[in-house]
Amino acid sequence: MNTLHEGGCACAAVRFRVMAAPLRVGLCHCMTCRRIHGSAFGVYAVFGRADVEFSGRTQAWRSSAEAERHFCPVCGSVAFMAYLDSPEIDVPLGAFDETGVYEPAYELWCRRREPWLPRGVRTEYEEDRPE
Repeated sequence: MNTLHEGGCACAAVRFRVMAAPLRVGLCHCMTCRRIHGSAFGVYAVFGRADVEFSGRTQAWRSSAEAERHFCPVCGSVAFMAYLDSPEIDVPLGAFDETGVYEPAYELWCRRREPWLPRGVRTEYEEDRPE
């Protein structure tokens, strides 16, 4: 498979290569994403685990019963979120070397969304997406 896009953490100690289109792309307003990113929301491209190659060392912490969040131990940047019972991983859009590679199609945890953000731009879910 050919590399479609590359990216990495702020200090370049962790790098990744994406070899396929994402399964989906969305914004998340949950409190964990807000705190991890230090922002009003997190934006992720969701890929099959086999479609993304990482280099460099990451550390992980169990952020929920379903997932671990990996980050660079040097600069603290979010590297990816891995689901424990799924072959999917979430890669933050801000970690790609290029801008404009993917556009979010939905928003999660909108009950936590900042009131100054526009509504009705994309599909909205009050909490998680239905399976």
